[in-house]
Amino acid sequence: MLLVTGGAGFIGSNVVAALNDAGHADVAVCDLLGHDGKWRNLAKRRLADIVPPAQLPEWLKGRRLDAVIHLGAISETTATDADLVIETNFRLSMRLLDWCTANATPLIYASSASTYGDGAQGFRDDQSMAALTTLRPMNLYGWSKHLFDMAVAERAARGEKLPPQWAGLKFFNVFGPNEYHKGTMMSVLARRFDDIKAGRAVQLFKSHREGIADGDQRRDFIYVDDVMRVMMWLLATPSISGIFNVGTGKARSFKDMMLSAFTALGTVPNIQYVDMPEQIRGSYQYFTQSDVDRLQRAGYNGGFTALEDAVETYVKRFLDSADRFR
Repeated sequence: MLLVTGGAGFIGSNVVAALNDAGHADVAVCDLLGHDGKWRNLAKRRLADIVPPAQLPEWLKGRRLDAVIHLGAISETTATDADLVIETNFRLSMRLLDWCTANATPLIYASSASTYGDGAQGFRDDQSMAALTTLRPMNLYGWSKHLFDMAVAERAARGEKLPPQWAGLKFFNVFGPNEYHKGTMMSVLARRFDDIKAGRAVQLFKSHREGIADGDQRRDFIYVDDVMRVMMWLLATPSISGIFNVGTGKARSFKDMMLSAFTALGTVPNIQYVDMPEQIRGSYQYFTQSDVDRLQRAGYNGGFTALEDAVETYVKRFLDSADRFR
């Protein structure tokens, strides 16, 4: 049996789908389904159990698992309840790390590109303590993820006992099906698709930085299918451990993403640029781009989907479909 924490969420439900497609029906999900329709992310899946997070410690007692895929977290970058975020994102992760270590169970967990802060130190997934201690996350979510990365990396550096396989994945800007419950944390494509479909103007931020055009703020957008391939490769390659960036290695603009959506629908582009709120101008990131050399040196050769192809797939198979769920 495999356990996926956060398995009803965006990336988690896609991982459950990939596990099912690979023949794994013995998948347990740890998550809260709530009242916002998140259950639909799992409606097509085969599951062995759905465990509320509060019951997870008792559920784990005496159990043997093939692997733990730990994706559950408070992921809102605007979260302000520090005690709750640390308890959920850091202390629960530490308890799972200890359980996987004691029970010789592989652990693959979600870190985040937000650990890099404003990118002043670059985006290299160097897991040395010397490199990690230079990072300055800009929000509570990023800091909570960074704390856990450092805790795991420090144990590794000291030669302390760890799970037989451990891998922390610094996800960049993931987009794709089953993100619809995330509200303002959805990808800009999912948030703006109904406007595109209805013929309304799509609003993007103006640039407030010299030398950068309106809508040319760039992110390393990665389609969720590429993320699933990386995770399935890790499960199939238990000799690989470490902290790895998971992005395409190529930054693209928000304008590029929107133009790709217009093209996928065969409609004329209609983009309106609006002022960025003053309260976020000073901390807004204009560029993120992963360095994926370390993942590729570890042996991953699955490649990454070009933005235009990923947007076309997402639009035609999901967003512009009566059933948007995977």
